[in-house]
Parts: sequence; structure tokens; C-alpha cells
Amino acid sequence: MTQVAFYAPMKPPTHPVPSGDREMARSLMTVIGARATVDLVSELRVHDRAGDAAYQGEMCSRARTEIDRLTATLADGGTSLWVTYHNYYKAPDLIGPAVCRALGLPYVQIESTRARSRLSGPWARYAAAAEAASDAANVIFYLTELDLITISRDRVANQSLVHLRPFLPSGTLLAPADCHTGPMLSVGMMREGAKLASYRIIADTLGALSGDWHLEIAGDGPARPEVEALMAPFAPRVTFLGQLDRAGLARAYARAALFFWPGVNEAYGMVYLEAQAAGLPVLAQDRPGVRDVLLSGSHPTPEAGPEALAAVLNHLLSDSDARQRQGSAARNRIAQNHLTDAATRTFWSAVSPLLENRR
Repeated sequence: MTQVAFYAPMKPPTHPVPSGDREMARSLMTVIGARATVDLVSELRVHDRAGDAAYQGEMCSRARTEIDRLTATLADGGTSLWVTYHNYYKAPDLIGPAVCRALGLPYVQIESTRARSRLSGPWARYAAAAEAASDAANVIFYLTELDLITISRDRVANQSLVHLRPFLPSGTLLAPADCHTGPMLSVGMMREGAKLASYRIIADTLGALSGDWHLEIAGDGPARPEVEALMAPFAPRVTFLGQLDRAGLARAYARAALFFWPGVNEAYGMVYLEAQAAGLPVLAQDRPGVRDVLLSGSHPTPEAGPEALAAVLNHLLSDSDARQRQGSAARNRIAQNHLTDAATRTFWSAVSPLLENRR
């Protein structure tokens, strides 16, 4: 069976802290593993959130040690392909290109981004490494139209760019939610930055709602006190569920009437796929990345403000038939385009020629 080396410089799939990056890395290993043996060849996490030149230098040094180790251990010829997930200027692939050059392996990237504007400034060294790694890729899989803009602009000759739609780690869907009764549901980590900004928009929207409503919030994190303060004016109508495991989250989707998450700076948002797979109508703002995974419909622009979100919610909350129609259509879209079978076909259709050329 084909043997594939897998590496995620942003966050390895074995990392103990849950996140979308970790889950996506695990899902990719499942997709690739449908037709190959997948080896996580390194757990070196190089992510630099702060732009620290000394840290970048240390990681480059540690990467050279990994290059020497892997060049030796993979030299037996069993590995046929290298796949790197999420190469970008804060977490470049410092290992894969060098190992692939040394061993003559095809090199593939998934969900990479280019940022030549970062070639000066505190991430300059990392940005240069990320650009060089992208240049070395035979194939780059992009997940959203937003990612395509820069990788298309800066692509090198003979490099293939392939659309891999975001997907759920499943080949089938669970039973759909009822959508006739139940609360609204929001799901998001509670941390400063974009997540907290989404919670602020939710709070502003709740203040403009009419009629009877209830909201459940699944998630936890260091900004929970701030989120609780935002929701305090609506305390009787808002329930905090805390951080849920997969089974608990599935139950929350199943009892919900609709899913509401504005999506500030989301790359695309796995929660949108999960909610739609459960047959829930979804309300988000019309944002790059997010719009790639949503059923086409009435998603207000960020500029329209919370009043526009509240108008859509008021309509959905008062019309169970509309909720049912939207939820059913969204669920069908997920079944057709965003499960592991579709992702497996896309991946192997693109990389199989690379393997054929090595024979």
C-alpha cells in the first residue's frame, strides 16, 4: 500500500488542546488513509504567534535536526508522498521541502496561504520559508475562494491548484434535527479576538429580537467572563452549555431550531458544516471563507449590522416551515459535497499522477 508522510507545522493532530486545526489535521489523515498508510512523521510545532525572531531561529535549528532524522529514516524508499497541512507565515513548513528534495518525493500542501507582505517585519524569516515551501509544492489544495486569490497570483510554473471542499470526518450523516422546536444554538471557543467579536455581534443581535426565543451557547475558554457579561442582560433566555464533547455537541445540534454564528474572521468554520449536516438552518454574516460552506441564502453583510441579523432570525423563529426547508437543503448539500468520500476522491484524483510519474 502507498505510504504517505504527513506533517502539520501549525498544530500536530496529537496536540492535547482541541481546535479546528487539530480536527482538520486528523480528518485529513483519515481521508488520505482511505487509500494509503499515513505516518505522522514529525510533531515539531513551529507556530510563532508573536513574531519573535529568536524563537524563529530556534525552530529553524530544530527543523534542521528533523530534516537530518527524516532524510535518514525515510531513505528506505517506502514513503511515496509528503503532505503538509497549513503552511503559512506564522507556521511555515521548515522540514518537508528539504526532505522531499533529498529523497525525490512529491510534495503536496493542503490549506496553505501566501503573504508576501510579511516578507518584511517580525515574521520575515518565517514568511520567506513559507513562500519557499509553497513554491516547492507540486500540488496545493485550497479550501476557499479567498485562499485561492494569493496562491493563484503567486503560483510557480507546473504547480497544480486543486479545490478541496471543507469536509466533515464522516462518510454518513446522523439523523436530522427536528427544527420545529428548540432553542437557537451558537458554538464557539471563548477567547479574545475574532471569537469574542462574534459573541459581541450575537449580543447586539439578541437585543434587537422580538417575540419568544432562547439561545444555547456551547463553548468555553479564557474569555468566558466577557461572554457572560455580554449575555447578562438576556440571562433568563441564554443557557451556557460549556465545552461539549462530540456526543454532547451532537445532542445540542439535534434539539436546536437553528444555528447562529456571525463568523468573524473564520477561515470557513467546521461548526457550519456540523450544523448543516444536522439539518439546521444556519445564519451567519456574508464573509469570505464562511460563504464557501453555507447554503446560498439571506446572509447579511457585516456592514448591515445586527439589525439585519435580527430580521432574519425573527423570520426563521416565526416560520418552522422555512426552517425545515432550509435545514433540509443544507443537509443535502453537505451530503453531496462535504463528507469524507468526496474529499477522498478529490485528493487522490490530484495526487495519483504524481505517484504514477515516480514509477
